[in-house]
Amino acid sequence: MNQSLWTIEDLKTAMSARLLGDVANDVTGLSIDTRTLQKDEAYFAIKGDVHDGHKFVANAYAAGAGVSVVSEDWLDKLTGETGPLLIVQDVLTALEDLGRAARARTKAKIVAVTGSVGKTTTKEALRTALSASGKVHAAVASFNNHWGVPLTLARMPEDTDFGVIEIGMNHPGEITPLVKMAQPHVAIINNVAAVHLGAFKDVNEIAHAKAEIFNGLIEGGTAILNADDERIALQRDLADKAGVENIVTFGEADGADVHMDKLVLHGTCSCLTANVLGDEMVVKVGAPGRHIAQNALAVLAACKLMGADLAKSGLALADLEAVKGRGQRHRLAHRDERIVLIDESYNANPTSMRAALALLAAANVKGRGRRIAVMGDMLELGPTSKELHVGLSETVIERGIDKVFLAGPEMQSLNEALKGKVDTTHAEKIDDLIEGIKADLIGGDVIMAKASLGMAFARLIDDLLQTYEIESAPGA
Repeated sequence: MNQSLWTIEDLKTAMSARLLGDVANDVTGLSIDTRTLQKDEAYFAIKGDVHDGHKFVANAYAAGAGVSVVSEDWLDKLTGETGPLLIVQDVLTALEDLGRAARARTKAKIVAVTGSVGKTTTKEALRTALSASGKVHAAVASFNNHWGVPLTLARMPEDTDFGVIEIGMNHPGEITPLVKMAQPHVAIINNVAAVHLGAFKDVNEIAHAKAEIFNGLIEGGTAILNADDERIALQRDLADKAGVENIVTFGEADGADVHMDKLVLHGTCSCLTANVLGDEMVVKVGAPGRHIAQNALAVLAACKLMGADLAKSGLALADLEAVKGRGQRHRLAHRDERIVLIDESYNANPTSMRAALALLAAANVKGRGRRIAVMGDMLELGPTSKELHVGLSETVIERGIDKVFLAGPEMQSLNEALKGKVDTTHAEKIDDLIEGIKADLIGGDVIMAKASLGMAFARLIDDLLQTYEIESAPGA
């Protein structure tokens, strides 16, 4: 039997809800998706961008929901057998209230992480490192928005030792209400880069928006900032203005409080030596890439500040694996020599695209194998989009990428910049490239695919995984 997460009385009190019907058991979890809902979970009928969850209350009950949380306005419009209901004025507001109640009842140390690139991987690294010292609760997938953060908090068991909250944003003002819910002891900004420029005047404005994470730090809390970021001075100033009492920096820059002394990059991992707030450490990071190794410094700083066993945290990072869509690797059987697929399909911006190209360049090819990049449009870059796409040409050339497939109208400018310098193929959609990519692949190739989520590059990944026999598990 699953452990109780909430009693029905605690749910009613936290959300100022009224109960219609009888609930047999305590709630064991919370769900907003009837496709993954488990028995005795509470279903929250959230209104999303595409669907209103109220239309699926009967599905939730059929799937085993112990109770469904619905808005008063929908009570007379529900269809089918709904089971017990908790009735509130607004479901999202009720979820936020429950998230605050979860935060108030726990004694866990909380770390919140934001940044332009690598938030989810850093969140997973925090989960991995902290798990060596206690019970960790962290968001699943990239639950970092206006419903993801309260859902993550509301799912946090009372006996949690460490909570990891990822916070994202697309516009100014989005982080403040979320971080005030989370009330972290430690807040990390792992970097500030040219992302979502369609909603901002420049990268400095993005830095201001990221700095909203300081608004929820508890009294005496600590901000962890990237000493290598060119806007570190601005971030320090914003932290000071927000009343942050403690600032810790990480990176390779001289004077960083958590300093990387040496880094050796391998195709499937990284090894580094570092001074973590006075402690000398040698650490193996299981996921490859300089950017991940750099973020590991912030993770180690957070572990020490939150009272975790630093030595155990360092050892645990050897078990870190790249996340699906964010560097996850697959070995695919192909005649005499395997193909390595690097799945970077979840999202893209200029900084993360360069990091992915660096990963590809560091990968080991076999025999006649080549390094192949499949790159799609980086969306939401505003009026500088063409310039930022063309700007990738230098990286492609410097990294020695052998062949490039490009998808999307914005990538046409990069295609023109690479003509005569690198073997390129361009199409308007990824669907128009898939068959050509498969026909071109030879044993020993390493292929990396990366684009903004809206470019649907997951279709390429799925097709390749279905076409070729998977020789080993992800992360190999």
